[in-house]
Amino acid sequence: MRVAMTYLRLPEAEGGGDPGARARAVFGGGKWREKHPVLPVAGAWQALHYLLTGDPWDGPHPAADVVCGGRLLTEDGADELGVDVIYLNAERVKLAADHLAATEFARIAGRYDAERMAELGVQGAEDWVGEPAEAIRDGELRVVYERLTRFFEAASAEGQIIFKAMG
Repeated sequence: MRVAMTYLRLPEAEGGGDPGARARAVFGGGKWREKHPVLPVAGAWQALHYLLTGDPWDGPHPAADVVCGGRLLTEDGADELGVDVIYLNAERVKLAADHLAATEFARIAGRYDAERMAELGVQGAEDWVGEPAEAIRDGELRVVYERLTRFFEAASAEGQIIFKAMG
């Protein structure tokens, strides 16, 4: 089963200071995609993380915060909210935004290797094996990376937090 990721940004103070309570208020009510600024990255999330960090799950900060980093708020799964939710506070959003702004896609594109990514279990990479690298790397992944960069820059400029919803 493929997992999709959607980013959502909110003002730091909206909904109180407890990230878990905020997540329940935002995601528990449904229609959160229509009510807040969101960026769906579908199944490209793990490939982007790999390009940013060189690892399917971990990596150095602040690069790792862009996709997989942050505080997991749904420790026991997504039963209550329907999605797993990862929280990034405004300080970490700013550091990640600064990193993205300073990191042109061409600088990380060299890590793209569909066979290696598939061996490591990067979601979707098995579908890319044998396909021209330029079609995936410089097509879909570049577009999502550029949108993600703008999303983080806007959140940082407004002092916002980011929730990452997976499911």
